[in-house]
Amino acid sequence: MPDPRTPALAAQWPDMTTTITSALPPVLRDRNSGLYLAGVVVSGFGTTALWLVSGVWVKDLTGSDGLAALCMLAMWAPTLAGPLLGTIADRTRRKPLLLGVNLLLAALLPTLFAVDSAHRVWLVFAILFVYGAAGVVHDAAESALVASAVPAPLFGDFNGLRMTANEGMKLLAPLAGAGLYAAYGGPGVALLDAVTFVLATGLYACLRVSESRPEPPVGGWRKQTSEGARYLWTHPVLRPLVLAGGTTMLFAGLSGALLYAVIDRLGHAPAYAGVLYAAQGAGSVAIGLLSGPALRRLGERRFAGYGIALTAVAVGLRAIPSDPVALVCSAAIGAGLPCVLIAALTAVQRGTPDALLGRTTATANTLVFTPNVIGLAAGAALVELLDVRLVLTVLGVLWLSSAVPLLQSAARPSRTASRSPSDANPA
Repeated sequence: MPDPRTPALAAQWPDMTTTITSALPPVLRDRNSGLYLAGVVVSGFGTTALWLVSGVWVKDLTGSDGLAALCMLAMWAPTLAGPLLGTIADRTRRKPLLLGVNLLLAALLPTLFAVDSAHRVWLVFAILFVYGAAGVVHDAAESALVASAVPAPLFGDFNGLRMTANEGMKLLAPLAGAGLYAAYGGPGVALLDAVTFVLATGLYACLRVSESRPEPPVGGWRKQTSEGARYLWTHPVLRPLVLAGGTTMLFAGLSGALLYAVIDRLGHAPAYAGVLYAAQGAGSVAIGLLSGPALRRLGERRFAGYGIALTAVAVGLRAIPSDPVALVCSAAIGAGLPCVLIAALTAVQRGTPDALLGRTTATANTLVFTPNVIGLAAGAALVELLDVRLVLTVLGVLWLSSAVPLLQSAARPSRTASRSPSDANPA
């Protein structure tokens, strides 16, 4: 017998849906934003799992902390060619480019099934290098495509949620990756990552974005590549934020290379990195959710400066050999480190013409992340030569001092603005 309440419930359903939808942040009500974030979650899960497992895999095969740290170096090294690779995103339509990059990585990752001994570890580094190069193109195309699909006032909210979705995978992906690695080894994790790229391709294919064919390029590749760098370097707002991001990532590279040494001092196996990454992911989730309102309240420079200071203190305290301290510091690093990245990316998207956005974004990523490569290389050497406690303490002090100019430059205009009206118009 039909339920007499069915018509009434059906009538109420549109109102319930409207109420739930209206309760969501504005950026989540947009169809394209939702698809983007879903794609970030799916592909980010596989990327984070592989990022963790590659280091553990190489450590298990070779027994070397330095070689394990070089896995991150291999993945970040292609950022050196960011301005050149980013030009690709300005010379073709961005959506087809995004789909093609995802499918390329999905086809490439199963090659890691051939790695079964220390003699073939070079293949891990080679795949990670290509992975990083494709990621540079992917990020440039995605950032430019987002700028045309999301309203400009919501860039900060979107980038924060994107960071939450991406970094939030550290709550699940490292533990899942470590479990999958224990059961099936590195090739099993590589296959998982390949599947996530296929799924992300399907989500990105559903985006409704109208793109016109880019205008014919003027000049050669060198001239086109330099245009993004020139625009970025002469912009009074973008340049200090990008430089602050580069300094932060230099120190982040040094800190990251020390991770397995920190774990050794805690008396745990290398797979314990998954636990610390999960705590870091929790911090990143929190700051990603708060970044939109925080950017509007604090401004880009102060938001970035406070995040740098928090990260510096947490890195210095990692010198204390304590599990609770290590977990709290990882969460604090997760909350502080993304601040300058979110602030810089939001500023670039807001202040760059669409025709230059791919190159400018890639150039900004190069200036921000290239120091990370240098830091990883230096850290891989220092971890073999110096006491990790000394390195962490000095690193924390230097990192903290780097936040001071950014906060001073943000406070100076604020004091001037608050003083001028009262001086000009006394009560």
